[in-house]
Amino acid sequence: MKDANQDIVQDWKPPSRPDAAVLEGQYVRLERLTPDRHAVDLHRANSADDGVWDYMPYGPFASAGDYEAWVRDVAEGDDPFFYAVRAVSTGRASGVASYLRISPEAGSIELGHICFSPELQRSAAATEAIFLMMKWAFEAGYRRFEWKCNAANIASRRAAERYGFSFEGVFRQAAVVKERNRDTAWFACIDAEWPALKEAFGTWLSPSNFDAEGKQLSRLGDLTAPVRVSRDPAL
Repeated sequence: MKDANQDIVQDWKPPSRPDAAVLEGQYVRLERLTPDRHAVDLHRANSADDGVWDYMPYGPFASAGDYEAWVRDVAEGDDPFFYAVRAVSTGRASGVASYLRISPEAGSIELGHICFSPELQRSAAATEAIFLMMKWAFEAGYRRFEWKCNAANIASRRAAERYGFSFEGVFRQAAVVKERNRDTAWFACIDAEWPALKEAFGTWLSPSNFDAEGKQLSRLGDLTAPVRVSRDPAL
């Protein structure tokens, strides 16, 4: 029989909720989303491809005004807590991400509402944005960091594994989004895995990991693979 004392969490204190502090790295800067500073840039960046909205519960937006109205609606909320993602190389806001289902009492927080424009996708800045949000959460004291997506969104499922999240299953018929059924795939990483994940991200993000043409030498998915405790069978 398992000893119940093995489940005791020593000196547990619920972490703080996200605040308005800027999260800054070498490739990217995350700022609290505001309509005045970010809406125009974000609408312009996302207008290049309406496909970025395929698995989002909102969008595409017919005009810059419609997008700004959406930003005004969500920017002041504390759950979800939205960031604008500004790439250092361009100086422009070109993506959005948020913390949501923030539960300090359980030590659990989720990363979601990720909408990276075509110019931000597949860049070191995009990867560092995810890393900075993970880093803040674990260093604040959260024990569990979640990623959930539409089970049909294979790109998001691949991204979760690349970033080191372990697959935990699919919740069938979890929601109806844009008049379509949504099965939800669940992924998570936990605080015990964070030191190894932090090292993996640090190795990948190092300038020495890129050649003169900016091509990666080591793949992040290979670096995080030893940390994951399960693999998504859909991939």
